[in-house]
Amino acid sequence: MPLPIDSTLGMLGDNLRKRKSALPLGRRTSTAWARGLGLPRGGATVLYTGQMWQMVPAINAMSRQLGKYENSRMAGMFGFARSMNRVVNLTPLLARSSPKDRRAYNERLRNIVRLLRTAGVEFGYLYEKDLYTGALAHDEGLDRGFARHAAIVQRTLRENGVKKVITVDPHTTNMLRTIYPKVLPGFDVEVQSYLEVLSERKPKALQQLGQEATMHDSCIYARSEGVLEQPRQLLAAGGVTLVEPEMSGRLTFCCGGPLETLFPGKSAEIARRRMEQLAACSSKVVTACPLCLANFNRVVPSGVEVQDISDYLVRAYCPAAATA
Repeated sequence: MPLPIDSTLGMLGDNLRKRKSALPLGRRTSTAWARGLGLPRGGATVLYTGQMWQMVPAINAMSRQLGKYENSRMAGMFGFARSMNRVVNLTPLLARSSPKDRRAYNERLRNIVRLLRTAGVEFGYLYEKDLYTGALAHDEGLDRGFARHAAIVQRTLRENGVKKVITVDPHTTNMLRTIYPKVLPGFDVEVQSYLEVLSERKPKALQQLGQEATMHDSCIYARSEGVLEQPRQLLAAGGVTLVEPEMSGRLTFCCGGPLETLFPGKSAEIARRRMEQLAACSSKVVTACPLCLANFNRVVPSGVEVQDISDYLVRAYCPAAATA
């Protein structure tokens, strides 16, 4: 039998209400990426992760688990699992990620810090107060729980004197820049993606990569936030020649998310269709979203490499850090 949508969404909603995240992470896990970087605590301008990059290893693990339960008798146990989750956080059981996976995704956040510093940008970090924005709850229609959680995020930003946030992924950008002002009276925090900040600063590439690749546009960046030319300009300045896929820009094709938490099989099917389009252009695929990166890496064929844009940019603009 298919996964019961009400129970699955219920667990995500319960987590958001009780634990401030759809997939609750411990403080050490959510802030581990920043260790040793010397980021100031707070400030008027902060790098805001929304815990998206940190959550993806857990999403990967949960998707694998749910894929095993989908269309099996075990799917009928999710009502009981939801009841248990209200008392005890089941995320460590359903979404147990590997240290290797966590290190790989954390490194993308560290790359972003290196790139911003190379461009002369000054910013802080809220550490344990850098809260998940509720993107999945909003996408899945959990409106009441999302609105409550968004108000908590707004209050946290105000209490810490944050005036501007630099975001690191399309979903957090969209929540804070487009969705929050619609549901929260007086939400006036300035929001920019780190790709927009870098594009404005125009840092000098220290190394020309001399590579060809194809770029997958995130649906959120392309259709909602207008982040289209900035990543292309940064890649071009770093010596990356892009071959545009069949569907790109505002007409981009979905990566399969956020279906991976409800319909893992359908999500993988969509991701494979998009990978076929991308692989037809180049064996090197560039993404700019942690969820797109994760969905494609689950289905990537042999001989094709999928990397985040920060992997390319750090090699071009911060080569010493990339080889350290």
